[in-house]
Amino acid sequence: MENTTANAAERKLHIHFDRHNYSEATLLGLYRALLVPRLIEEKMLILLRQGRISKWFSGIGQEAISVGVAEALEADEYMLPLHRNLGLFTSRKLPLDRLFAQFQGKTLGYTKGRDRSFHFGTNEHHIVGMISHLGPQLGVADGIALANLLQKAPKVTVAFTGDGGTSEGDFHESLNVAAVWNLPVIFVIENNGYGLSTPSDEQFKCKQFIDKGIGYGMEAVQVDGNNILEVYHTVRKLAENMRKKPRPVILEAMTFRMRGHEEASGTKYVPQHLFDMWQQKDPIENYELFLQLIGILSDDENQKMRADIKAEIEDGLEKAFAFPYPTASTELEVGDMYAPFNQIVVNPASEATTPKRLVDAVSDGLRQSMAKYDKMVIMGQDVAEYGGVFKVTQGFVEQFGNERVRNTPLCESAIVGAGLGLAIKGWKSVVEMQFADFVSEAMTQIINNLAKIHYRWGQNADVVVRMPTGAGVAAGPFHSQSNEAWFFHTPGLKVVYPSNPADAKGLLCAAIEDPNPVIFFEHKALYRAAEEPVPNDYYTLPLGKARLHTTGSDLTIVTYGMAVHWATKAMKGITDYSADIVDLRTLLPWDKETVLASVKKTNKVLVCHEDCLTGGVGAEIAAWIAENAFQYLDAPVMREGSLDSAVPFTPNLEANFLPEQRIKSKIEELLSY
Repeated sequence: MENTTANAAERKLHIHFDRHNYSEATLLGLYRALLVPRLIEEKMLILLRQGRISKWFSGIGQEAISVGVAEALEADEYMLPLHRNLGLFTSRKLPLDRLFAQFQGKTLGYTKGRDRSFHFGTNEHHIVGMISHLGPQLGVADGIALANLLQKAPKVTVAFTGDGGTSEGDFHESLNVAAVWNLPVIFVIENNGYGLSTPSDEQFKCKQFIDKGIGYGMEAVQVDGNNILEVYHTVRKLAENMRKKPRPVILEAMTFRMRGHEEASGTKYVPQHLFDMWQQKDPIENYELFLQLIGILSDDENQKMRADIKAEIEDGLEKAFAFPYPTASTELEVGDMYAPFNQIVVNPASEATTPKRLVDAVSDGLRQSMAKYDKMVIMGQDVAEYGGVFKVTQGFVEQFGNERVRNTPLCESAIVGAGLGLAIKGWKSVVEMQFADFVSEAMTQIINNLAKIHYRWGQNADVVVRMPTGAGVAAGPFHSQSNEAWFFHTPGLKVVYPSNPADAKGLLCAAIEDPNPVIFFEHKALYRAAEEPVPNDYYTLPLGKARLHTTGSDLTIVTYGMAVHWATKAMKGITDYSADIVDLRTLLPWDKETVLASVKKTNKVLVCHEDCLTGGVGAEIAAWIAENAFQYLDAPVMREGSLDSAVPFTPNLEANFLPEQRIKSKIEELLSY
């Protein structure tokens, strides 16, 4: 040890380390934890040049952040990493062969070859990986932390973002929600100077991110992100305190990205003097020297540790390279978009019914589902004491309490993300969009996070998004849109759109039972329209199964929602003819069998809906009928829908926009063909 200490004394420390009375075992354990990701990275860069992996986002120089955070947490506390957080995965002891198989796109990787690098999660190791949009994982962290609070589990959650990612709206929304709800989340900002090639002074105007804390009413702490002991000690103390006093904290870790955003992008845009300065602050070289200077790491011990790690890496690589690549299976690929759900339809326990409007039926279904599922939360703007703008959840707070019926800030993305976080912890959530139009603020969470997560790594998204939709109430372009087609195109989602109170209750209860993400449309103009008998008891209806609203022999009308009522009204004005009016009820997946059976019987088809005609759900259904039932047709498949314009405000313009007045003439045209 004397020779090692003497040699070390000739070198200079560029980081000040405070031991904080940690044991030799802890100090050496941190050193080994730092070495593992560094040595893996050095090997990956070689494999990248050899073409044996396709892409690499290097975290060289930033390991102290990932390792310091991961080692400071309890093993069952969730972490949500980004590209450069290999140290989180290695500190959580993921098997190296599976980790390397993931990098290579092998079958035994965590995504079965469907996604790359760190775009995966593992509940076994309490890690939820990123998607390429960077910001959405912050809202998911809110949901995980909320589940811990609801379960009274003294746990913290850690979410990572980069300095560039703080410019995204999800950053603001997620921090704001965490602050308002006192969620125990540590938001780690890895401030490494660049967002790809864009330097900090072109990314933000604030001097440092801890300055943002006051704006959120949130504690903010800055650490030297290259100092493993400072990161470890700070996170350890924060976590201990936050478990007792739940609240969010901003942790800004100052560091530098020593390689390109990813290897192909290079680093020519970075001034050399920055590399020279930060190379002196290398987290591993400095910590190694510190351990040598205090006499607990000898050269022999160091070399043996490195050799052992390299042997583990080589062993993991050998196994990973031997794993097969996935064999393409259309059935498996399509099937894995959804979590398994073998629905068992629940019939009402009694025949008792009560006349209800659609708004009452939706409320009834929600209330009974909340009673059925203790681990279920309703979230949305004004849904608590106010009962929602349509009063669907009126009285729910008194019955279920503010913890499970939660008013949210105006931040649709973070709330949908929180729903996904709750699902990761085994909870169900129903998120109310105040108006379906506002869902555009949450599109990334819905179509990229919720819809794809089971396909990517087997995690279900047990979230129902309620969507008050439709025109006919003179509410103008931003409160009247029919946007179901946005989601109809997205595999991994289910889309439900009832036309009447009894269906609304049974389908909503079924949607909540389903562990997959469901977009549930409720037409505003139908909320307080005519009543009908609705069973008093809890019951479900089959998802993906249409209903014959009327039966006939001359025409099939395929439709859903408000257009069911328009078609019914139109047929009443046409004597001597009758129609099958097929109420789809579920749009994704839609009931091809019922539609085909009706087409075979009537030989003429009109597909109509309230949405704009071009690109609407009806276009896909008409195309499918033309392709699969052409031999049964006596006329072209016809369509009717709203104008290809925004929804106007003034009632006479809105009436012209909607297809109600055109449906009858379209039916007559088809019947006379």
